[in-house]
Amino acid sequence: MDMHSVLLYGCAVVVIVPGIQLLATLATKDCEEKRPPLALLRAWRQPVPRAAAGLVATMVVLGAAQTAAPSMIDALERHPHGAWWRAVTALMVQSSGWFQLVFNLAALAVVAPLAERQFGSWRTLLVFTTSGVTAQAVSMADWSLQGGGDSVAICGLVGALATSYAARGSVVALRRVALLIPAAGLVLCLLTNNHGVGLLVGSALGVALVRERGDKKGAPAGESADHVIGRPVAG
Repeated sequence: MDMHSVLLYGCAVVVIVPGIQLLATLATKDCEEKRPPLALLRAWRQPVPRAAAGLVATMVVLGAAQTAAPSMIDALERHPHGAWWRAVTALMVQSSGWFQLVFNLAALAVVAPLAERQFGSWRTLLVFTTSGVTAQAVSMADWSLQGGGDSVAICGLVGALATSYAARGSVVALRRVALLIPAAGLVLCLLTNNHGVGLLVGSALGVALVRERGDKKGAPAGESADHVIGRPVAG
């Protein structure tokens, strides 16, 4: 295995391990069910996170459509010298087949409702779309001229959760560990992997969103406060 592959898989581990810890912490906060697998499902409890439900439903429909009509992938994915709109439509198809389709759908079903509980509906959609489209556009420019998938947008949500928790989360040790996620995003960018773009864009948006919430709540920057991270946000 060459050094590029070692760094690539190392970054994946750095994102996944702290990411799971972060998601589990957010899921079990203020929840009587402390076992993360069940607590993650409780993120779908009332009120139903509408943006997350819409994203998951859309990806299920699109996944079924591309399975029934594989030509849809070629019509929507990134292509060398492809039109600019493919930076958007490339999020709608999973070009690597059923494994990518199932994995990304499962990841979205876990991450999206937790992100919506933290940021609200429109902010979750903003992070998902901005991170995903930016990553696809960078890929089209040079990094990976053909392909598609929404994992880069999911990475954006993870990055936003990481930096927002690092700024104002209640568990000091986890706040420090969460910073490994944007750091891994930077390394991935140096490796010209588009998931790094999604992570960094989402991380930057996470900082902006937590500052916005802090300003509205009157909390000083850098304060660790449960009322800033961990309580659902309307809208």
